[in-house]
Amino acid sequence: MRHYCTYFDRFYLGQGLTLYRSLLALSAGPFVLHVLCFDDETFDVLSRLGRADLKPVSLSEFEEGDAALLEAKKTRNRVEYYFTCSPSWLLYLLNRYPETDIITYLDADLMFHSAPGPIFDEFGDGDVLIVGHRFPERFRKLEVYGIYNVGLISFRNSPSGRKALGWWRDRCLEWCHDRVEEGRFADQKYLDDWPERFEGVVVLRHPGAGLAPWNLMNHTIAPGKGAPTVDGRPLVFFHYHGVKVIRRFLYDLGKDHGPIPRFHRRTVYQPYVRALKETERWLQERMPGITVKYAHPRLKKYGVGGFIKRLYRGQFLFDLV
Repeated sequence: MRHYCTYFDRFYLGQGLTLYRSLLALSAGPFVLHVLCFDDETFDVLSRLGRADLKPVSLSEFEEGDAALLEAKKTRNRVEYYFTCSPSWLLYLLNRYPETDIITYLDADLMFHSAPGPIFDEFGDGDVLIVGHRFPERFRKLEVYGIYNVGLISFRNSPSGRKALGWWRDRCLEWCHDRVEEGRFADQKYLDDWPERFEGVVVLRHPGAGLAPWNLMNHTIAPGKGAPTVDGRPLVFFHYHGVKVIRRFLYDLGKDHGPIPRFHRRTVYQPYVRALKETERWLQERMPGITVKYAHPRLKKYGVGGFIKRLYRGQFLFDLV
């Protein structure tokens, strides 16, 4: 049994369930996705689904008895508190399910394109698995936000794994803000020296795991059987950071990391847009009348010039299906 976890609120319900459904479709064996629900609406929806492999936990249940976390909450805004919770959420699950061998955190805006098995094959007998941003040289300045990305991180329930996880929790309780300050950024920058600081740290090398807008240009993407290939190997998961639903037919593909070629839009981004729509239908079949909410950006925020520029650079996707 593989144990995954994530967290989200009602505005990421569509993304979070799309992540879950990609695991459901592609996992070779049994798994469970634990979800920390940051609002009652999310907890209610996931509870009503009644899925054995999708286990929601309410925020109040998670916070109960954790005085240090509740004290830190007083000094964090909403997003900063989400970041602060990352290591505490993982530790909560290891303590609640002590038989768990490995716990893997996944950002809610990931989607798997092929089976996750190669990730764990590479992890092997390691204690902590981290994934590099793999920025190209021209984006190396972005390492101020972290050499590694917290989109996927695994901990083995071992002394070394727990040591790293406990250290990370302590640092996030001390300081975890949505800004760069004194060599820190959110929950992420703390990972920079982990390969030297802790034993058993594995840095994932698979080119198809950890593909994201900030490193897509580093790789050769080609059509594949079932999933695109990345440098000749299957795309395992993509981090759809910053993708926003503007209208049901119009999607913003995220921050400007350069022009997005039509081929990438069709082979990497369009499957995600279609999966979001399929998730809405899947949920509405089970819960008629429910509306999936997104944090829609307003078109006017782009301005005419900004909209045309992003359109020209391939940073919007139109999908009428």
